[in-house]
Amino acid sequence: MLRRVLVIGPCGAGKSTLASALSTRLGLPLFHIDQLNWKPGWVEGSKDEIRQKLAAITAADRWIIDGTYDGTLGPRLDRADTVIYLDFPISLCVRRLLKRIWTYRGRSRPDMTDGCPERFDIAFLVYLIRWNSGPRIRTEALLNGHENKIIRLQNPAELQRWMDLLPNVA
Repeated sequence: MLRRVLVIGPCGAGKSTLASALSTRLGLPLFHIDQLNWKPGWVEGSKDEIRQKLAAITAADRWIIDGTYDGTLGPRLDRADTVIYLDFPISLCVRRLLKRIWTYRGRSRPDMTDGCPERFDIAFLVYLIRWNSGPRIRTEALLNGHENKIIRLQNPAELQRWMDLLPNVA
């Protein structure tokens, strides 16, 4: 049974969209790590602030947290019973990221802190393009020892097949 769920993967994979759908379907409280981390005006919270917020959330018995943030992934992995890894092709993620930027340009998206309007950020795009040679390697290393919790989905069709098998308990 899914009770403490992490949704991870590269930017633009659809983590927040999936987490929202799962929250509704499973009746679990949802926490977007971007909202926990960012303050209005794109001011990043301190590492201690996000760790304290996450410690309080993960101490609970039921939750969904979307976001990879490898600096805080270890403690979340320890408490999670399920990790849904959207291991999608980076080319798809780049297209989705660009679509998201266009769709929400100038305003905050639903999974982001109010006051953090969507914008084009070349450094963020480069981070995503380089996912497989940096962030992915760090994420995969952190996942070692948690293989029994991981549901790795490699494309939207696999995700849909998995979703079709889930009960609707809410």
